[in-house]
Amino acid sequence: MRVLLTGSAGFIGSAIATALASSEHEVVPVDLMLPEAHGRSEVPEGTHQLDVRDALEWVDLLRGVDAVCHQAALVGAGVRVGDLPSYASHNDLGTAALLAAMHEAGVGSLVLASSMVVYGEGRYECPDHGHQQPPPRAIAALDAGDFENHCPRCGRALTWALVEESARLDPRSTYAASKLAQEHYAATWARQADSSVVSLRYHNVYGPRMPRDTPYSGVAAMFRSSIERGRAPQVYEDGGQMRDFVHVADVAAANVAALEAVVGQRAGEATAYNVCSGEPVTIGQVAELVVGGTGSDLAPEVTGQYRPGDVRHVVASPALAREELGFRAAVSPTEGLPAFATAPLRD
Repeated sequence: MRVLLTGSAGFIGSAIATALASSEHEVVPVDLMLPEAHGRSEVPEGTHQLDVRDALEWVDLLRGVDAVCHQAALVGAGVRVGDLPSYASHNDLGTAALLAAMHEAGVGSLVLASSMVVYGEGRYECPDHGHQQPPPRAIAALDAGDFENHCPRCGRALTWALVEESARLDPRSTYAASKLAQEHYAATWARQADSSVVSLRYHNVYGPRMPRDTPYSGVAAMFRSSIERGRAPQVYEDGGQMRDFVHVADVAAANVAALEAVVGQRAGEATAYNVCSGEPVTIGQVAELVVGGTGSDLAPEVTGQYRPGDVRHVVASPALAREELGFRAAVSPTEGLPAFATAPLRD
């Protein structure tokens, strides 16, 4: 299969390129080489340095391609209102332009990199009142150290449950809104162009060659950088936030499985899958696992600080990806996070 891969030089994109080549697929690599993601890195040999927002100008590159794997995006939360135009431009306009170019070139299969952030808060249950959808946490409660979501009916702290792909979508950051918009554009394209798309909702991705100390870094990389500077990792809230951390090699494997599935998918279909380890951990545990991997005697410091807009718990169900894509993560966070503590990073 001939696959055009956007964002091919990035952290996740480069892992996908390696996995595709190992599966004997031909890769057409495309990357704009944004400084936010790549710093001053040189353009990898064979990479087409192109902007997806201009995709209609390079339709010829798409001709003869069997599927597109679209990883290129601005990531990070997008904390400033002034960030809105950049996210809308790179993520949403870029995706729309790429879809239009694919249609013109006769390419009808897409795998799209999405994110767990489209869910907003995760799934919650009250022992007495069942499933609940809590509103954003109040600043006054966060200031008082009350970090849990509470049942709107009885006020009891809610317990987290696994989020399935059918859950309500409730983006709560600029980045999240842009990823959901990408999913909607892709689903509309699938219907209008009689094509097919698989959206992969990545949970917290980590692994070798992750960027160091940039908006593209995850919390595991930030913990590691703190230790390297001789500082204890700073854990926000009470460290009890529940997440799923998935190794980049598993994310790459999920993309290969999705690409092999989407080319045989019924035209007009748009499906989404969680890409996760299936082994949830707290942020406090993540800090401890990273510290343990470095051999440092620095204990994580739970600060009680918080970031407005952060969600409390979001943990994915791996069931649908396992059943329909045959994807099952191979790397456990209890093994992968300590190994990540000394893995090479990208400066």
